[in-house]
Amino acid sequence: MSKVAIVYCESYEYSEVKNAVERGFDLLGGSSMFVRPNEKILVKPNWLSADPPEKCVTTHPAVFRAVSEVLQRAGAILSYGDSPAFQSPESAAKRTGISVIAEELNIPLTDFKSGKEVHFTEGYQNKKFIIANAVLESDGVISLPKMKTHGFQRVTGAIKNQFGCIPGALKGEFHVKVPDAYEFARMLVDLNACIHPRLYVMDGIFAMEGNGPKGGTPKKMNVLLFSTDPIALDATQCRLMNLDPAMVLTNKVGMEMGAGTYLEKDIEILGDPIEDFVSLDFDVNREPEKPFKKSGGMQFVKNAVSPRPYIVAEHCVKCGICVKMCPVDPKAVDWHDGKKNNPPSYKYDRCIRCYCCQELCPEGAILIKKPLIRRIFSR
Repeated sequence: MSKVAIVYCESYEYSEVKNAVERGFDLLGGSSMFVRPNEKILVKPNWLSADPPEKCVTTHPAVFRAVSEVLQRAGAILSYGDSPAFQSPESAAKRTGISVIAEELNIPLTDFKSGKEVHFTEGYQNKKFIIANAVLESDGVISLPKMKTHGFQRVTGAIKNQFGCIPGALKGEFHVKVPDAYEFARMLVDLNACIHPRLYVMDGIFAMEGNGPKGGTPKKMNVLLFSTDPIALDATQCRLMNLDPAMVLTNKVGMEMGAGTYLEKDIEILGDPIEDFVSLDFDVNREPEKPFKKSGGMQFVKNAVSPRPYIVAEHCVKCGICVKMCPVDPKAVDWHDGKKNNPPSYKYDRCIRCYCCQELCPEGAILIKKPLIRRIFSR
């Protein structure tokens, strides 16, 4: 059975986080299960963007510190980093509050700006990736995902955290090459298998609900999750959100691909009872997906039935980040009328439904809705 340790932690006060992290490691057999003396270990937080920790977009620095100290006591030689969507790793390290901790612990920020092509013959769908040098130069990875909702995959967690191991703008290319949600989930599972983190520690002390993974609302969940099985951990995250894990594509295709299990009967919960942390009113998309079968592969049918992003004009500050992050050429979201004093607009016949615009809008001004015809077919 896969094991997931659930540990209560009420705040980011460091002594509480430290005790909770040490307990989580102990429940899984101790730090020696994951690292050996003098091994080069990369600690990989979630840095979707350069945001301060109170926004709950990124892994909290207290969790980073506690995990790093446990690994250092075990003799590991640490480095850290991530590849944010559009800022530099240096900017993200500073704004998230992690660079100060890393300097105190003498942990260097490593190279996520460039990478090398890696052939992964065991891949189910994707057999080649460009992986950041930071990953390739380490002996192992410890992944620190954040508990959050996500517009494209419902939730983001253990599996999706490794997408940050693709350097910079190359992540956007995957959305163009793999626009189908199922195929994108398979790509994420293959990528995760290629990198193969040794342990996942999820920061859910404060999670994000609603319009995640950047524009949502902080939600106090009082929990840290630990596992070596990313599917089991993400499934447990879903259960805490009162969401059926089978509705998350990375869980479903991940289990089909042998990457782990989301079945409750195959997951052994260690530590605190899962029932103590379930939030029945967690704001996450629970609407069942009933894929509309296209005839003739016609793109306009897909556009007519797929959920689409839209801009709430009164919340838009016209920063242009959505335009910059749109991976298609010509842009699906842009100032098509040339008037930059108005919010950008969409040309949905170009939109591949990657939701990068919604994911990275700093004001949470982009939402996702189902077209009327999709709502009718869903019923």
